[in-house]
Amino acid sequence: MTSDGTTKQKRDELLRKREESQQGGGPRRIDAQHKRGKFTARERLGMLLDQDSFEELDPFVLHRSTDFGLEKQKYLGDAVVTGYGTVNGKLVFVYAQDFTVFGGSLSEVVANKICKVMDMAIESGAPVVGLIDSGGARIQEGIDSLGGYGSIFNRNVMASGVVPQISVMLGPAAGGATYSPALTDFIFMVRGLGQMYITGPDVIKAVTAEDVSHEDLGGADAHTRKSGVAHFSEESEEECLEKVRKLLSFLPQNNMENSTTAVNTDNPDRVDEDLNDIIPDNPNEPYDMLNVIHTVVDNNDFLQVHANFAGNILVGFSRMDGNTVGIVAQQPDQFAGVLDIDASVKAARFVRFCDAFNIPIVTFIDVPGFMPGTSQEHAGIIRHGAKLIFAYAEATVPKISVLTRKAYGGAYIVMSSKTLKGDINYSWPTGQIAVMGAEGAVNIIHRSRINDSENPNETRSELVKEYEDNLMNPYAAAGRGLIDDVIEPSQTRRKIIKALRMLANKRESLPPKKHGSIPL
Repeated sequence: MTSDGTTKQKRDELLRKREESQQGGGPRRIDAQHKRGKFTARERLGMLLDQDSFEELDPFVLHRSTDFGLEKQKYLGDAVVTGYGTVNGKLVFVYAQDFTVFGGSLSEVVANKICKVMDMAIESGAPVVGLIDSGGARIQEGIDSLGGYGSIFNRNVMASGVVPQISVMLGPAAGGATYSPALTDFIFMVRGLGQMYITGPDVIKAVTAEDVSHEDLGGADAHTRKSGVAHFSEESEEECLEKVRKLLSFLPQNNMENSTTAVNTDNPDRVDEDLNDIIPDNPNEPYDMLNVIHTVVDNNDFLQVHANFAGNILVGFSRMDGNTVGIVAQQPDQFAGVLDIDASVKAARFVRFCDAFNIPIVTFIDVPGFMPGTSQEHAGIIRHGAKLIFAYAEATVPKISVLTRKAYGGAYIVMSSKTLKGDINYSWPTGQIAVMGAEGAVNIIHRSRINDSENPNETRSELVKEYEDNLMNPYAAAGRGLIDDVIEPSQTRRKIIKALRMLANKRESLPPKKHGSIPL
């Protein structure tokens, strides 16, 4: 055979193998995947990444097992598709588990492929996105598959705080397989498809006699509303992957970059007079803090994180003057914006992510205190509340806060206060800082005077007003330097943007140490 013939034969063999590697488990299993209402691994990557940007790695590897009949079942690439591409023009490393090959089960080779792209993501300084759809460890490989999970977990930990990590639950994840997503920064789930649980319904029924469905146990609503394990839930794979693309648009590539910048089409000096009347006259009347956030940020664009979990506090990403900022805010519309265990943990984790990736933090405060009650105390609100203190105190990024109405007791200190190294602390004229509400304080301080009064209610009202006027207005705190300025609500946007510009080159370092001991 001529050299030309040999060359053509090799090219043909390459094309044949390339086509075979892209067939996954074959047409029958691909059809079965579609009948379940699910896309294939490659179809999902096509939706996530920019068009024609995907570059595959390891498409020809084969599993090594020769036990239990697996030597007769060989699929090029095994049960995961790995590689890199771009999202919004920026480099992203990806892996997509392929349920059409052995149910997406994790083999030694699958683990090696995933670890390779994670190593490359760390070395290249780019986010890594995992599309999860797997039946778990490949039982035919025993300890080799379990060891593979350990290798992945180790990469998750090493990548933490170095590059953003995102997990997208598009199918099942059970047992040890759940811990890799749990170690990542953000988890997305599709309702009816994504599921996560340590032990499945059958085991639970056998051990506890509790009868629960897969969806109720570990579906999207269970983890975005109750457990807080997942951050986002969407109705379809298309919506979910589009939301991943949006999240990535807010994030820097790695911890060495500053927060991302987009073309700003919103006037940085925009003033909104409606904010001047947003706080109700009745201090106990709720209002929606989302209206404040949407008014202040660029183009009303606020990507909520954990939107369905611990609704008494809001966290998420926006842009101000084109630059990404992290938003933390009480939500007076839910439980008066009180801080409880879930809200503390939710906010602390978000603050630490922003700090790790150089994203300035803007905090809107209206908090009556920590949630009282035996259930909160016995569940460890002291320990969990301390996480939020730790997060704000440790954060070295620019920290700007706006007190809209009240900040009482320890909750005032926690929320990016000046004593926790808040850089710029503003207050609206309606702001109140005190150890507790005026009525409670007066009942303690002036108990005898009220009881001895001929008209206790009238006396109490007078004393409450006196306490509010003298001790709870924002000028008292401003007089001590704990508030940097009392501002008109309508000026909030331009004030924050000017402060962010001033703090753009902020430099702060922590004392030398291996790491802190956060009260986990």
